[in-house]
Amino acid sequence: MKRALAALLLLVAGCSGTASGTPKIGFSVATTDADFAQEMAAGGKFAADAVGGVELQVSAPNSVDPPAQVKLFGDLGRTAPDGIAIEDLAPELFVRPLADLAARKIRLVGVDTVPAPGSNVGLYVGNDNRGAGKQLALEAIKLLPAGATGTVVLGTPNPGVPVLDERANGMKEAFAEKLPGVKVLGPYETKNDPAANFEIWNGLVKANPAALAFLGTGDQDAYNLAKAKQTNGGKYLVGAFDLDAKTLQAVKDGTSFAAMSPEHYFKGYVAIRLLAEAAKSGKALPSGWVDPGHLLVTKANVDEIIARQASDSAKRAWLSAKADAFFAGLAGKLRPMSEAK
Repeated sequence: MKRALAALLLLVAGCSGTASGTPKIGFSVATTDADFAQEMAAGGKFAADAVGGVELQVSAPNSVDPPAQVKLFGDLGRTAPDGIAIEDLAPELFVRPLADLAARKIRLVGVDTVPAPGSNVGLYVGNDNRGAGKQLALEAIKLLPAGATGTVVLGTPNPGVPVLDERANGMKEAFAEKLPGVKVLGPYETKNDPAANFEIWNGLVKANPAALAFLGTGDQDAYNLAKAKQTNGGKYLVGAFDLDAKTLQAVKDGTSFAAMSPEHYFKGYVAIRLLAEAAKSGKALPSGWVDPGHLLVTKANVDEIIARQASDSAKRAWLSAKADAFFAGLAGKLRPMSEAK
């Protein structure tokens, strides 16, 4: 779902004008040029449309540029007074901006990345990233010989980003528990830029030709690992995160053993539906951590997910069947923010 998006998108949901009294909410995402952020923004737009009667502004820099996102976020603080959701890759840079908005009683939702201490954000919608990383590694372990020994290489585009670090921690945990004779190398920094990401993975593959598996934490990792395997004719396992079309094709043709989806579309939907409903009703947001769940994509279900990802209308139809049941049990899904990982 690669789309050319402006640095600041104005998505109007639920009405065609800017009538007085219509709640104005915002969604700040890390970039316009990566699948994960595009999915979250599109899911948020669906939620605003579904709730109706609110205006949603989606704001993002053209590439991963945290200082630029901070500036755009400041603009949202003025134009979206009824609430803002934020997904970012540098939570420490947003502590003061978020705390300032919290002091003004603006509703705030952290999305995908746990807000840093001092941000004063009371609601977080994000995955159990350690659990997702562990499940991806366990799927690889199922395909390796019992008692296998050797090396596994991990990579991450943004070392230090808690979400990605926890995915890598979950992978390490799985190998330590199930295949203690395997030495896990990394995670090595693989960079955000897709071209640089491929060159790094290609170099890691060439440097470790006997490795059992190469696993990544990001969406660039997923399709570039598949490309590196095809380029080098490797027999090792490769897999990473997210649902770029190239990644899904690699799972379908067997180049990648699996892809782990953090279900970014649903995550954006959950965050913005909570924000829109609160803004529309005038009520406060719930407090705590809401996990929208993750999904392992293998050959067994890849055709279903390819069909789902083919269009926004297909995603909306797929999600509509699940959303109301999720929200009906929302109170039981809230966990303390301190447990978010």
